[in-house]
Amino acid sequence: MPELPEAETIVRGLRRSVVGERIRRVETPHPDVLRTSPRSFGARVRGRRIEGVGRRGKNVLLRLEGGRIIAVNLGMTGALLPFLRPPRGPGSPTHPAVVFRFDSGAVLVFDDQRRFGTVEALDAAQWEERHTRMGPEPLEEDFTAEALHRALRRSVSPIRSWLLDQRRIAGVGNIYASEALHLAGIHPARRARTVTAGEARLLREAIRDVLQAAIDFGGTTIRDYRNADGQAGEYGRRLHVYGREDEPCMACGAGIRRTVISNRSAYFCPSCQPRRGGARRR
Repeated sequence: MPELPEAETIVRGLRRSVVGERIRRVETPHPDVLRTSPRSFGARVRGRRIEGVGRRGKNVLLRLEGGRIIAVNLGMTGALLPFLRPPRGPGSPTHPAVVFRFDSGAVLVFDDQRRFGTVEALDAAQWEERHTRMGPEPLEEDFTAEALHRALRRSVSPIRSWLLDQRRIAGVGNIYASEALHLAGIHPARRARTVTAGEARLLREAIRDVLQAAIDFGGTTIRDYRNADGQAGEYGRRLHVYGREDEPCMACGAGIRRTVISNRSAYFCPSCQPRRGGARRR
C-alpha cells in the first residue's frame, strides 16, 4: 500500500535518526525479502556509514559511503522503524524481516507482515539502471502538463492503470490515482489517449495537490502503514473517493462507486467523473 507520500514521510523521519550511523551487522529473520543471499547482502553493506536518506518513487534509499545504496520497496505492509536500542516487549516490531545493527547500539528494522517488500544493496551503476527505468517524479518541476499529455496520447490503457505504471510516473498508487482523477474530473476507465490537453493540465495539478497534501498529513493509513516513529498517517480522513463506495460524494452528493480495472478496485463519482469528457474546471 505505501505510495510516494508514505515513503516520503518515512524518509523524513529516518533522516533524523540514521544518518551518520555505521552498519555493524545485518540480521535477516526473513531473507525472502532480499534479492541475494543474506551473506552477500551483509558483505555489501557491513561496515559502511549511512550518508543520506532519499526517495525515488515508492522506494526508500539509504545512501552509503562508497556510493552503494540500500533500496527498500515497502511492498504492501513494510515499515522502516529506527530504535535507539534493540526493541523488546510491547511496541517491538511484530514481523521483522531485516535488522540493521549500528556501531552506536541503535537498530533499524524493516518490518513486513506480508513480506511483499524488498531490500536490495546496489552499486551506483545498478541503481542508475533502475532509476532510468522509472517515470518522472510528479512533484518535480519537469513533470509538466505538456509532457504528461504527450505521454498519455501514446497509450490506450485506462487512465487509472496508466497512472499506476511506475515506468510512466513514479510513486503513484491506487489511493492517490483515485483521488487525483476525482479532483480532475476524469473517469478512471477512460483511455489515456482520450485525455485532452486541458484535462492533462487539471490532472497534473490534481496529482501534485493530492500527493503534497498527503505528505503534509503524514500519509494514509488504511490498515498497516506506520511512519518512522511508528505513528499512523492522518490523510485517510480526507479521502474523497478511495474506499468510500456508496458514501456521498463530498463535492456533489452522488454515491461513490467502485469498479474493477485490471483486477484492482477503482473508486469514482459518476457525476463528477463522467465516462466521456467533461472534466470540471478548477
